[in-house]
Amino acid sequence: MNDAATSEAERKMQFLYGLRSKGVMDQRVLTAMEKVDRGAFVTGTFSDRAYEDMPLPIACGQTISQPSVVGLMTQALDVQPRNKVLEVGTGSGYQAAVLSHLARRVYSVDRHARLTRPVRKLFQDLDIHNVTIVTGDGSYGLPEQAPFDRILVTAAAEDPPGPLLAQLREGGIMVVPVGQSDAVQSLIKVTKTPQGFDYEELMPVRFVPLLEGLGQD
Repeated sequence: MNDAATSEAERKMQFLYGLRSKGVMDQRVLTAMEKVDRGAFVTGTFSDRAYEDMPLPIACGQTISQPSVVGLMTQALDVQPRNKVLEVGTGSGYQAAVLSHLARRVYSVDRHARLTRPVRKLFQDLDIHNVTIVTGDGSYGLPEQAPFDRILVTAAAEDPPGPLLAQLREGGIMVVPVGQSDAVQSLIKVTKTPQGFDYEELMPVRFVPLLEGLGQD
């Protein structure tokens, strides 16, 4: 094995070890994250930090989440192979790429065309064909594709958004950061039952706010 291959193997081992050390134990999630090269989603100034466990800035004032948070959110979502998943907040596309290895179909919506355009191109290049990228107001979900088995929100709302809860199938799960400010947010797992909704608080997080309307792109 040459030096480049050795360092690549070591980087992958360190990356997976880092995920496990933060509590990502689901083998399907670890395998999916091993298949997705985060470096493909981080360009420019911060590309040399793509494999560190930290959030990094991307265009439109957004961020690519740190890998351990992506892993823990994906683990909490408990995606099954036949599931149809909605992601609100495409961002860099990294989270949607991870979901593509776990779900039958993924719809990812973002308010910024400046983000969705390059992600569509990147997914073509990466041969990812089960993800549909939509430019739109994600706070209202995608009613024309509802109901969804799983919904993942990658921006913080003051409460779990009603339109998204309405688009969740019975037995479905939504994972969403909830909080009144940047500083105080909790990751919430919502399960839709015949009686209503069950809420489980998972961990403190920090996400950009969930905004209504389209970005000025």
